[in-house]
Amino acid sequence: MLKEFQLNGKVALVTGAGRGIGAECARVMAEAGARVMLTDVDLNACTQVQTALLNQGIECCVMQQDVTDEARWQEVVNETIEQLGGLDILINNAGILDGSLVELDSLEQVTRLNKVNIESVFLGMKYAALAMKPDGAAGKGGSIINLSSVAALAGTIAHSAYGATKGAVASYSRHAAAEFGSLGYGIRVNSIHPGVIETPMGDHVKHTWVNLGIMPDEESADAMVKSMTSLGRNGTPRDIALAALYLASDASAFVTGIQLSVDGGMANR
Repeated sequence: MLKEFQLNGKVALVTGAGRGIGAECARVMAEAGARVMLTDVDLNACTQVQTALLNQGIECCVMQQDVTDEARWQEVVNETIEQLGGLDILINNAGILDGSLVELDSLEQVTRLNKVNIESVFLGMKYAALAMKPDGAAGKGGSIINLSSVAALAGTIAHSAYGATKGAVASYSRHAAAEFGSLGYGIRVNSIHPGVIETPMGDHVKHTWVNLGIMPDEESADAMVKSMTSLGRNGTPRDIALAALYLASDASAFVTGIQLSVDGGMANR
């Protein structure tokens, strides 16, 4: 591996690391040499990922985390620094998907999406920045990677509220990148925009279309998704994790405020 892509000596915090994209991001960060703190609201799922990494001789820790809880964010950041010796990378991955037509959406559903998908990103950036900036507890700058979605870049049926939250994540990332750079914090902020990925959340898109009668069955829904991408396939968690590795590493040292689409060309269709 080129030295610029190596994460030796760095510490990464990955939220939503119990499954899917988050679990794969944790694995890839660890494979590249980082010490990793894995967090998830589901501690058991997170512990299973930790066990697999420990069996490979990889140093990592786990904590249970509700990413909407501000006090818990402070605890997680503090414990990451104390247990692993710093904080250089935050992957704000935790999020939820709830699909519905605009006319059927409830304010309760939209409020929950906003809380988990937007407020948690704010909290993560806030407490990571306080730790990473020159006078912070970690104090070496770093890279913050916020998981947005292709739904922030291209409209689709039955996911407008979700897409709006992910559009907010992209905008928040751009503004934070400009702010942290201008203040001399040495902190880069970028967003990744996955397409439909082979995870339970990715499957939820297809289930929603079938449940609403938009598509007749799962097979048709899957074919529709694939037809919407230039590459004609669904993405994998590793596709996203390798993009995160680029943004976490020194290979992207001059990259901040970008929207990195990893969607098979879906946003361009």
